[in-house]
Amino acid sequence: MSIVIYPGSFDPITFGHLDVVQRASRMFDRVIIAVANNYSKTHLFSQLQRKRLVEKAVAGLENVEVDCLSGLLVDFVSRKKGDAVLRGLRALSDFEFEFQLALTNRKLKEEVETIFMMPKDIYTFLSSKIVKEIARLGGDIRDFVPAHVEKALNAKMKRSNKTSH
Repeated sequence: MSIVIYPGSFDPITFGHLDVVQRASRMFDRVIIAVANNYSKTHLFSQLQRKRLVEKAVAGLENVEVDCLSGLLVDFVSRKKGDAVLRGLRALSDFEFEFQLALTNRKLKEEVETIFMMPKDIYTFLSSKIVKEIARLGGDIRDFVPAHVEKALNAKMKRSNKTSH
């Protein structure tokens, strides 16, 4: 059985992420989405909230599961008996950072391979950061995220706007 681990903060999950997950689910027997805390970022949603939003977004994909990641990714991959790590590349600017991560993971655990996948061209501009900024400014995000994510994001923005005024 081939198992791929797709780590990320998914704050929030976007259609670009889902495009990668859907295509990976056709290539691997199992896809495990690992919702992580990125300590260099301030997350809008808690790790558990992000996990729940991702679970709902992938509910129709039978061979996809969602888990929370803490600690080293390579240790998570070993625990889950993963064959590879899946990383999305939107643009050339992503490559250098992702390449460094892949080489570091390989140094930590030689058998951990990294596979890079590009989203469809219509999603190459899309990032969680951009989606949050559009929502923060009152823009329409329904073309970028599933409806339940749009609702959660808009509710979060309304609460934060009330507390900041």
